[in-house]
Amino acid sequence: MISMSEKAVEKVSEYLTSENKAGYGLRVYVSGGGCHGFQYGMAFEEAPGEMDQIIEESGVKLFIDAQSYPLLDGAEVDYVENLYGSGFAIKNPNAKSSCGCGSSFST
Repeated sequence: MISMSEKAVEKVSEYLTSENKAGYGLRVYVSGGGCHGFQYGMAFEEAPGEMDQIIEESGVKLFIDAQSYPLLDGAEVDYVENLYGSGFAIKNPNAKSSCGCGSSFST
């Protein structure tokens, strides 16, 4: 199961409201590339795909495609703020190693 932190739910809700995207969900996916073999991606989408897993946290929907789901199973989508900036981060227990930026990983 993939989850979202309270802060991530709050930020996704804020973005959806500010961009007039009521009813949209957050697609979280994994694609090939990056310095460690896989990289994370996110995008707002109006509707899930036919084969997507749909997870809802406090009214926010996550859409995860069938190929990405096994690589993200057990992960948490978080929103972090620190001295280097702010943004969404994925805490993935399936990642054996990751790069310094946190957007690329290997299994």
